[in-house]
Amino acid sequence: MEKFTTIRSTAVPLPIENIDTDQIIPARFLKSTTREGFGENLFRDWRYDEKNNPKNNFVLNDLRYEGTILVAGKNFGCGSSREHAAWAIADYGFKVVVSSFFADIFKNNSLNNGILPVEVSDKFLNELFNEINKNNHTQLVVDLENEKITITDTNSSEKFTINQYKKICFLNGYDDIDYLLSLKDDIEKYEKNSNYLALVNKG
Repeated sequence: MEKFTTIRSTAVPLPIENIDTDQIIPARFLKSTTREGFGENLFRDWRYDEKNNPKNNFVLNDLRYEGTILVAGKNFGCGSSREHAAWAIADYGFKVVVSSFFADIFKNNSLNNGILPVEVSDKFLNELFNEINKNNHTQLVVDLENEKITITDTNSSEKFTINQYKKICFLNGYDDIDYLLSLKDDIEKYEKNSNYLALVNKG
């Protein structure tokens, strides 16, 4: 994983509630076992018509909106537990998804695949949509170290929470194995001390 500290970016607004994983990545595109190539089919049925022509009224086809932050409606990632949904979002280029509620399995899949799910209040989510709609160049700052998201145009901000273990992993660019390796010296010291105490107790 890449190290994640602070992301400053414009955002893509998707103010639709209850977006499920089949809408994020339809089941017919789940044949691959690697994580690459899923981005081109992110929100496939919303992005393209039956003749594979882009739908001009869908936000990912709207050239006014771009960035590495997706701002979505409440209850994002509900439905089936497919990890491919997180793969598709990451492969498309999003690093952060903001919503007022995430399905638990999707949230965990995101954290395991380098996507930061930022859960905010309904009020702040509405504020985000309003500011992005007023100015598509509005930038958001997601400060993981301080667990805070800020709208630069208004300087309005809100705190968010993240699993502290995952926070350490994100800040250092660790996956689960990297994290264990980072503790190697501490583990070796513990084993040496344990062996020494065992010998002392025997003596």
